[in-house]
Amino acid sequence: MIPEIGHFALVLVLALSALGFFGVFQFSQKYGLHELVAPSVVGQFVFAAIAFVCLVSSFLADDFSVEYVASHSNTLLPWYYKISAAWGGHEGSFLLWILIMTGWMTAVLAFSKDLPTAFQVSALGILCAINLGFVLFSLLTSNPFERLIPFTPNEGVDLNPLLQDFGLIVHPPMLYLGYVGLVVPFSFALAALITGEQDLRWSSWTKPWANVSWAFLTLGIALGSWWAYYELGWGGWWFWDPVENASFMPWLAATALLHSLSVTNQRGIFKNWSLLLAITAFSLSLLGAFIVRSGVLTSVHSFAVDPERGAFILAFLGLVVGGALATFAVRTRVDEFSVSYSILSKESFLLLNNGFWIFGLLIVLWGTLSPLAYEAVTGAKISVGAPFFNAFFVPLGIALLISMSPVSMLSWKRTPRSRVKEAGYLCVTFFPVVLILLLLQVIDSYTAVISLSLGFLVVVTHIYSIVERLRKKQEVTRSFVGMSVAHIGFAVCLIGIGTTSTTSVERDVRMEAQGIADIGPYEVRFLGTKEIEEVNYHATQGVFLISEKSDVFELRAEKRRYKSGGAIMTEAAIKPGLFSDMYISLGDPIDIETGVWAVRLHWKPFVRWIWVGAILMALGGLISVLRLELSRFFFWRARRPNNLKDRSDKTGLLTGS
Repeated sequence: MIPEIGHFALVLVLALSALGFFGVFQFSQKYGLHELVAPSVVGQFVFAAIAFVCLVSSFLADDFSVEYVASHSNTLLPWYYKISAAWGGHEGSFLLWILIMTGWMTAVLAFSKDLPTAFQVSALGILCAINLGFVLFSLLTSNPFERLIPFTPNEGVDLNPLLQDFGLIVHPPMLYLGYVGLVVPFSFALAALITGEQDLRWSSWTKPWANVSWAFLTLGIALGSWWAYYELGWGGWWFWDPVENASFMPWLAATALLHSLSVTNQRGIFKNWSLLLAITAFSLSLLGAFIVRSGVLTSVHSFAVDPERGAFILAFLGLVVGGALATFAVRTRVDEFSVSYSILSKESFLLLNNGFWIFGLLIVLWGTLSPLAYEAVTGAKISVGAPFFNAFFVPLGIALLISMSPVSMLSWKRTPRSRVKEAGYLCVTFFPVVLILLLLQVIDSYTAVISLSLGFLVVVTHIYSIVERLRKKQEVTRSFVGMSVAHIGFAVCLIGIGTTSTTSVERDVRMEAQGIADIGPYEVRFLGTKEIEEVNYHATQGVFLISEKSDVFELRAEKRRYKSGGAIMTEAAIKPGLFSDMYISLGDPIDIETGVWAVRLHWKPFVRWIWVGAILMALGGLISVLRLELSRFFFWRARRPNNLKDRSDKTGLLTGS
């Protein structure tokens, strides 16, 4: 009965999304249909939540008459993994997508009450239209409530052992919050085009939503990287997998969107570019859904290989993206005024940054989709791997750090000469840092030295800018602090990437009991193995004693065999540290009688900085939208523009529809 309730609730979501779709059309206000949009949005969220709770309840009750439950669970699975199994497969993960989609719609309804009615109704109508497509996809091709009656099995297949991990509990929901959240800037862009609200107000309405969705997407990608690092046993944190690229591409577009919106909001330029980026970011989210769920690309992360599902998503992708781009082409207008700015201004450097982000996006898009085109033309398969992407992204990361360093010290329109000199003096600190690192031979990789030095420069310039504003009692806005924290986080992340990618040490060794191996600064002694019995798996645990001078600790790596299905998994043992990780994974037994095992050892300097930087980036995005008066925090308060018109007058721009 519970699955039927969930299925019926999903049908009601479909009906309510179709009702809310009328908000897109101008005649809805004439006949009063626009008044139905708000209750339809709330209803969609309520019934989507009911459907999701019904699915989770089916997992907890071991209802193997539901095909999806039988395919992704069994009675041995711990209860917390039964809950996360609800989104561990294609059908359930898409139901989570729908739930998060309706959650974003409800948030727009709740926090956008001050928007003009026509704009709000139009944006919500667009959201309902997109959700209509998602629910149709779920009901027609991916229904999570389909029954196996009368062929109900006594036991389920089990959840993929890779997914029986804390990472599954937190990674997909966080990733979807960002992935799906990009629909809000998309809907605002289309609503602005439809209603003619293509002025400074649109950018100020859109920027908070873009910041929040970008922050969630950043955290989601970072969680996925961390999960792959400790779960797969390879010791890598990014594999340029097509499905990883599927989330990375909208992140690149959203990052460019944030920079463009900053210029539009402050200076009234790049408006059309911001609109196009808002459309592009969500379009790439839909493209990612197609890549993950169609089976056109093979990946350990992909959900499905059903051509019917792929055809549906491709048709929906063409309809949404084609319609959005057609609206953009027809409804955009040339800016009513032009604004001049010098080369040494925030506008110029943000435009340069946008160019770098879009270049990176095109590289990832080409590297991800070109194998498809090649196979379609020639019938042969090729793969584009890490060497291709690294050849572009190493210099791109350096270029981004260089262009990012002076941004916090530049002014809008034209930077005073005195300020340029200050920025120049700070930038000179880059060279002594490089020289010290090279002379002391702290790091023997030029890439690591450059990334560490440039990252240090970004941190110094942004902290200096905040301190200078405080010293001169100038306004320190949450937007400025958020930008600074995000840029510092990006620098920390690239320091981690540059250092760990070029200085990590990896060894595959043959170890017997009491055998010793060296790696980096550590001595590793293999103490032997012991057997571990858990509810759903049996494990052979390798015990290692690690020593470095006075620091001695123990690590336990496992080779697990799951009782349902017999899958064998490697669980790495990691000693995390701020400046390096010690990482051990247990391979296959070489000689069981003598206790000889294949062991993989890793020493990974600065790898944690990658995820610390990502957390700082996401924190910066969230700080930018928090309703905090930072001036009060610093015990003084400068004058702020009282409203948008005051800000536009201050910059010499005019607002209006």
